[in-house]
Amino acid sequence: MHPNPVFHDAETARNVAFARLRGFGTLVVGQEGPPLVSHVPFALDAEGAVADIHLVRSNPIARLSETVPARIAVTGGDSYVSPDWYGVADQVPTWNYIAVELTGTLTRLPQDEMRAMLDRQSAWYEAQLAPKPAWTTDKMTPEVLERMMRQIVPIRFDVTGIDGTWKLGQNKPDDVRARAADEMAANGFGTEVAALARAMRDLDHR
Repeated sequence: MHPNPVFHDAETARNVAFARLRGFGTLVVGQEGPPLVSHVPFALDAEGAVADIHLVRSNPIARLSETVPARIAVTGGDSYVSPDWYGVADQVPTWNYIAVELTGTLTRLPQDEMRAMLDRQSAWYEAQLAPKPAWTTDKMTPEVLERMMRQIVPIRFDVTGIDGTWKLGQNKPDDVRARAADEMAANGFGTEVAALARAMRDLDHR
């Protein structure tokens, strides 16, 4: 997380909503030596308290036999910001971005909970595609589904902390930030640049 508290002004509900809708992040688990890292889809509940994760059985994180501390980093748009975009003197380059971190513990669940978890996860993801009829595991041939579920394991992530960095130029005057947002939308590079520029402009209307 960015150390400047001005970029941490988002309410918990906003951070939860962002992570929940995003539904994909970088899972990090510490150990002796380099940390274990996996890029995972997850389904976070509405309260931001528990997330469903499933991992392929061969993933080293899935082999952990006890509850372990972990973190999920969920990133949004990001873009380079040129000092020229501000239209004022004595500025330096920076990078604006949105990121939410979920801190908590991972617990491997009994294998017989895999089907229910898969149903919960797919129901949440499929709901984002409405009015498309939702895919369900009932559409699978039972033998094929069973074989595939043996290759993955259910993991519960209990959330103990949520923090978000919304680095959108809050430390700049409104007009300066607006100019940078316009330039970013037209010329920026990164990911979801247009959405990030909109978020910068939206600060003026909060």
